[in-house]
Amino acid sequence: MSKETILIVEDEDSIAELIAFNLKKNGYDTLRVDSGEKALKLLNSPGKISLVLLDLMLAGMDGLDFCKKLRQMKKYADIPVIILTARSEESDIVSGLEFGANDYITKPFSPRVLIARIRAQLRRSTPGEEEDASDSYEYAGIRLSRAFHEVSIEERPIDLTSNEFSILDLFMSSPGRVFSRDAIILALHGDGYPVTDRAVDVSIVNLRRKLGGKSHLIETVRGVGYRVKKNP
Repeated sequence: MSKETILIVEDEDSIAELIAFNLKKNGYDTLRVDSGEKALKLLNSPGKISLVLLDLMLAGMDGLDFCKKLRQMKKYADIPVIILTARSEESDIVSGLEFGANDYITKPFSPRVLIARIRAQLRRSTPGEEEDASDSYEYAGIRLSRAFHEVSIEERPIDLTSNEFSILDLFMSSPGRVFSRDAIILALHGDGYPVTDRAVDVSIVNLRRKLGGKSHLIETVRGVGYRVKKNP
């Protein structure tokens, strides 16, 4: 089995070297570029990238613009993106997730935490080859397939980010159950994740928008959290 290749988009050599060293030590291949423009050129060339580690503060095209352009590329629309940045304000975290990032780690960071986050994202983005009944849900005209990471509404595919897919998966697995914002973060990312309540709300807003006529199925339970209607 070939090694997974991780693209490091970081313009500080010392940080890029540290990341590459720890990735190689843990069995990953790496590619390094110092700008969003170079990263896009690399992604358009032959070869397969499994995950992108992205700094926000880049010269030229910044990390958010790069992430937006990446999500418009059919080949990499669903590739996991982990932002690594010194920006730790709530607005920066929300912006990163809105632009399509899957995870957000602030500098300085622990290499062990970084490797754990990478493994978690790669597990989510590598489904099994076959699907059984436990890998899919049918609910009120919405079909969700874990194995193929696909969602359709009355057989019409809809495009969800990894976070939006995971939230919908969580809700559809237990119709009627109320999930607090903290429970949603814990289920998606594990303990100690720095996402705020507002970031969860943004993901819910975007998910509802993409569900269109089915958006009413996701209910807000004031002062508690969110749920999918038990009886649609």
